Amino acid sequence: MIGMLMASVCGAALALGVLGANGRVVLVWDRVVGAPAAIVVEMPGAETGPPCPLDARYVDEPPDRLPQPTLAAWQRLRSAAGADGVRLCLNDGKRSREQQARQFAEAVQEFGSAGLASRYVLQPDESMHVVGIAVDIQPLASAGWVERNGRALGWCRRYENEPWHFEYDPAYVTAGCPALLPSATGS
Repeated sequence: MIGMLMASVCGAALALGVLGANGRVVLVWDRVVGAPAAIVVEMPGAETGPPCPLDARYVDEPPDRLPQPTLAAWQRLRSAAGADGVRLCLNDGKRSREQQARQFAEAVQEFGSAGLASRYVLQPDESMHVVGIAVDIQPLASAGWVERNGRALGWCRRYENEPWHFEYDPAYVTAGCPALLPSATGS
């Protein structure tokens, strides 16, 4: 028994050593209630996906890089929408810190300042896309279905200025959705 325990501890230490060889292992608390600490912030999401069949201006990223609880919740959401004849395209899901930093820099270029950019794209340490509990759903008609029906499955829209942005938390099922914030900055 002690030998098995030691082997597990040594294996975990070795895995962290290998993952941390680049000095970038970051342990974070996954905001999904009951989920353990996990290495998620450095895991990249898809950079793109096939065109959304409902609106080719958007993509439909593969969701496979979402943390397991969020992925399972996404699959339940997509299935429920499909049962109502609604197709959901995952226009943006999991992002690594690097991907988020790049998107923030692009938004600063587009909007002209970090303050204005942060109304739509947050810094890596603030983004729930990096944590792995946020998804952007397109087209907007599909996002509207999620806003009306998602709470029963733990999905809530979070920002007034982003009708496509939803976050997963199983507590939303019983507690309800929190009040919408004006934007990601809260103002």
